[in-house]
Amino acid sequence: MVFDYYKRLSARRQSIYRQSDAITVVSLPDPLPLRPSADALVEALKSEDRSVVQRLSQTITDGIVAQMKLPALRIQVLAVRPSDDWGELHGLYLPEEEGKPAKIQLWMRTAKHKRVVAYKSFLRTLLHEVCHHLDYEFYKFPETFHTEGFYSRESSLLYQLVPAARPEAVRT
Repeated sequence: MVFDYYKRLSARRQSIYRQSDAITVVSLPDPLPLRPSADALVEALKSEDRSVVQRLSQTITDGIVAQMKLPALRIQVLAVRPSDDWGELHGLYLPEEEGKPAKIQLWMRTAKHKRVVAYKSFLRTLLHEVCHHLDYEFYKFPETFHTEGFYSRESSLLYQLVPAARPEAVRT
């Protein structure tokens, strides 16, 4: 399945899209050491301590990029999500520029009510932005697209870090 915007892409970009869509899993060599930091995010978000949330997010990211042998990635956790008539910005991936490492910006509060973002939503946003880094640095795509495969890769990372999040894990 392709998303509607696929039809508006050039033939070259459609090729990149299809390559991205075909990759549905990111296999971490050893997700176990990353799980305590992922679990600790729950309490860090509840405590509303931005510096702890940023440190844990950086630890998770450092672990992923080290295991995948990728260039460093800097995490910046900011307060309230930017918003406009298009909606709220949850996260932003900024590729490497002028020798500076790539950066991910995340916001820990909703725009409208300024409430702390739910744990799973925050972690998914972090992993979503890490997937953009993987697209450029691991898969060597010249562009990163939101494909069905991209979202599956995001989910595969989530399930490795938080096995209980896997839909089969909650069935009785």
